[in-house]
Amino acid sequence: MCASANPHKVEEMAAILGDAVDLLPRPTGVPDVIEDADTLEANARLKAAALAAATGLPALADDTGLQVDALGGEPGVHSARYAGEPPSDAANVVKLLAELGDLPAIERRARFRTVVMVRWPDGREVAAEGVVEGHIALAAAGSTGFGYDPVFVPDDDNPEGKTFAQLGPAAKHAVSHRGRALRALLVALAER
Repeated sequence: MCASANPHKVEEMAAILGDAVDLLPRPTGVPDVIEDADTLEANARLKAAALAAATGLPALADDTGLQVDALGGEPGVHSARYAGEPPSDAANVVKLLAELGDLPAIERRARFRTVVMVRWPDGREVAAEGVVEGHIALAAAGSTGFGYDPVFVPDDDNPEGKTFAQLGPAAKHAVSHRGRALRALLVALAER
């Protein structure tokens, strides 16, 4: 059971996991979980535990943060609501670009960090993390993905310096934080 209410995340998770996991969608009647923890792992745990308790099934949850060095690691755990309520991908990107101003690429270092967790109704859990290093582009570019994808330029396997939103789903999943975290989770689950 997928704990995320974000359809973009659910679509990515399903694409990355493929046939390895039968990922059921979050039931519509399950209330939203307030993500008020101060770490990505704790927020993933809040979501996974709530869904496992509500459904009686194992739940897969994630939490992701964009950490920008020039901003002291912000927006971090507050990435989804960086520009305030209600959450808006476009507003978050505008605020991020404004905060960074005209800093050169070398000073726009950033990383995406994702923690994924499976939680069973009895409290057992398995977690994994994925990180991708990169930098924040001077302007948004690309039309695929969501969140900060139009401004995040990953270092790995990206000689043309494309943003996640320019790479397309398959290339993004191969190097992304979420892809790395979910592949690490599959390994951890296989070792149990």
